Order: sequence, then C-alpha cells, then structure tokens
Amino acid sequence: MFKRYLAQIFATLALIISMPSMANDDAGVPQLAYFTLEPDLTTNFYTKGNKLGYIQVRIDIMVANQIDLAIIEKHQPLIRDAVIEVLGKQTEETVKSLAGREDLRKSLVEKLNAILLPETGKKVIADLLFTKYLYQ
Repeated sequence: MFKRYLAQIFATLALIISMPSMANDDAGVPQLAYFTLEPDLTTNFYTKGNKLGYIQVRIDIMVANQIDLAIIEKHQPLIRDAVIEVLGKQTEETVKSLAGREDLRKSLVEKLNAILLPETGKKVIADLLFTKYLYQ
C-alpha cells in the first residue's frame, strides 16, 4: 500500500515540476491582434492634368501582442494623420498599381513605427492590411 502512495506522490511531483515549463511555452507564442481604423480614411492624391483623384482606405493594424492594442487606440489620431499625409503625397501610378500599393503598405508600416517609437519606446506595429482600397 505504501508503494502505491509513493508512486502517486512521484507522479504528482513530476506533474507539478513540469507545469511551469508548459506555461512558458505558451508565453513565447505571439498573441497577434488587429485594430481597425474607423471611419475609413479619404484623401486626394496627385494626378496628371486638371483631374482630381481621391483614395479611400480602411486599414487594419496588426500588433504582436494584445496589450499593444491600447497603445494603438491611444495614438489613433497620430496614426490617422500620418496615413493621410502619406496617402496625399502619392502619385496616380503608385495608387493604381498593385506594386505601388504593396510599396505603400510597407512604407506605412515603417513610417508609423518610426512615429510611434518616441511615444512608446518600442515598435508596436507588426503589419498593416488594406481591407478596403478604393480610388478614382
């Protein structure tokens, strides 16, 4: 009977010792989260001639940790201003081409991280997605 209890004690002890190592495995996995900038952003862009062009986008910002969602929400006016500024400086060719759209997305991630770095002390934005991209 003593041997049975001894075996149960060792099994329980082994389980207790392995619990912290299993918890650390989950801590290393990024908890990706998204923040949608609402309402949609609309601005003009450069065109050739007298024609006026505009672009309307909806942006989802991906952060590596759910805690960073509060940072994005707090700095949303700064982010919106920077996005409108970058979009307004684009040419018609950049806005209308797929390669230009991808370059624009990458430059927005870099610009927004550069703007948020002095405010937060870290790179907050992991990626950025255009969930709506209309131009005329």
